[in-house]
Amino acid sequence: MAVNPYTRGEMVDMLKQQVCQVKFIKVNGEERNMQCTLKTNLIPENKRPTADDHGVQATIGIIKVYDTEKEDWRSFRVDSVNRFSYP
Repeated sequence: MAVNPYTRGEMVDMLKQQVCQVKFIKVNGEERNMQCTLKTNLIPENKRPTADDHGVQATIGIIKVYDTEKEDWRSFRVDSVNRFSYP
């Protein structure tokens, strides 16, 4: 099981403020390192969500984010996060 000092709400709040680094285990067991955000002005206009949820899924255990390297939306399970950091 992953060890993450932040709650889902804390991670979402930080993602809404800036680009964060998330290291997590994918469903297939691979480790992934992702730079992502929910800060609207860092997301290209044509990729911004139409709903007012800032890309956050209603599913409590999942956070949907904008991957700044792949330039598209991705998601990760909160319980799979090994490291969450921000500048």
